[in-house]
Amino acid sequence: MRHSARILVVDDEEDLRLGLAETLQGEGHQVETAGDGWGALEHARALRFDLALVDLKMPGPDGMVVLDQLKQLSPETLVVMITGHATVESAVAAMRLGAYDYLSKPFKLDQVRLVVRRAVEQKRLADENRRLRQEVEHYHRFEQIVGKSALMQELFRAIEKAAPTNSTVLICGETGTGKDLVARALHQRSPRAKGPLVSISCGAIPEALLESELFGHTKGAFTGAHADREGVFESAEGGTLFLDEIGDLPLPMQVKLLRALQERQIQRLGESRTRNVDVRLVSATHKDLRQEMQQGRFREDLYYRLDVLSVMVPPLRQRRDDIPLLVEHFLRKFNPEMGKALRGASPEAMAVLMRYDWPGNVRELQNAIERAVILQDGPQLQPEDFPLGRSGQPAPAAEPGGELVSLEEMERRHILWVLRQTDNHQSRAAQILRIGRRTLYRKIREYGLDLPEE
Repeated sequence: MRHSARILVVDDEEDLRLGLAETLQGEGHQVETAGDGWGALEHARALRFDLALVDLKMPGPDGMVVLDQLKQLSPETLVVMITGHATVESAVAAMRLGAYDYLSKPFKLDQVRLVVRRAVEQKRLADENRRLRQEVEHYHRFEQIVGKSALMQELFRAIEKAAPTNSTVLICGETGTGKDLVARALHQRSPRAKGPLVSISCGAIPEALLESELFGHTKGAFTGAHADREGVFESAEGGTLFLDEIGDLPLPMQVKLLRALQERQIQRLGESRTRNVDVRLVSATHKDLRQEMQQGRFREDLYYRLDVLSVMVPPLRQRRDDIPLLVEHFLRKFNPEMGKALRGASPEAMAVLMRYDWPGNVRELQNAIERAVILQDGPQLQPEDFPLGRSGQPAPAAEPGGELVSLEEMERRHILWVLRQTDNHQSRAAQILRIGRRTLYRKIREYGLDLPEE
């Protein structure tokens, strides 16, 4: 798909100037012309151009001066220098001043069309990336939460309403949606923002140690308790305690947590006295706690104590409009870390990312972008940087009919699938598969994959 651009043509040869204008208008562009440097600068002060074709030698200010002035008036304008006096020195000088490309007279109109198409596409991508950066900055409303979709705007409003209160908040959402970021936003926008935010994952701590983690213990309370230790309730005093994966909390601990919330008191393991605590509790879960209650795995009274206010974080597949923003956000994060300067994703790569359902949500997208930045050496992310398939779907483990296959056959099919996605580029396929090239060559021979030479 071609994109229309506003182009300035500057040349003192009238036939050439008018011929270029006619050719570019035939390509669907808006064209202004000038026969000398003064006219070019007058146009540049009145209008903003996407691209300028500027003759190097002409009356008045020469092409170098016009290039320099254009870059000062409109840094985003791309400039292609045209000259019949081509020298290495003038080409280098033009590039140093910021010229996009350099054409020598005489040239063919097809050559001009190709250069202009490339320049217009680069300008379009640069404008799109700049717009995305501005949107990322605008939509970073809550810590690192990025989103402009209707569902995310609804989430932001829910955070704004819940944050100023002291009520408990239950954050619901699938794994990888960013529930921890929502908890941080609730804390940062609350009256307790100057206090600590303490987080633990209930599913990551062994049941035998969970009570000690929550409420603390005294010296000698159990084997290995060599000193008194406060739990996270005390550590979060005056601030917010975030209990992630609350649905994994064992039933005995649910009783003790309920008592702590009701009485605002805790008791260290091995200690008889109680301690008052001033903590706001925010919890999160990817489980359906109502279903957990029906199956006897979660206490109803604790559920209603936790769910005074609830916030739902939508899965990424329901807010696909946010994917370009997130890609730009993660590129801004990983580019400096990896020493890269990638300028967004190509339209084809973005189409792949937009079609994929992202079962791992934002976390999966972040990992995919990080990996792609490591592997990509070009200016943009490309479809082959994402082993999701060109259709935006993961590689199949079996044939469409649902046939059950051996692990060896599954590996053979996956290797063949990755090779096809990379157009049989074996070095790239080895990187995606995370195996050495020799290992890939050996497996190609073992599985009898008939491939053309790389």
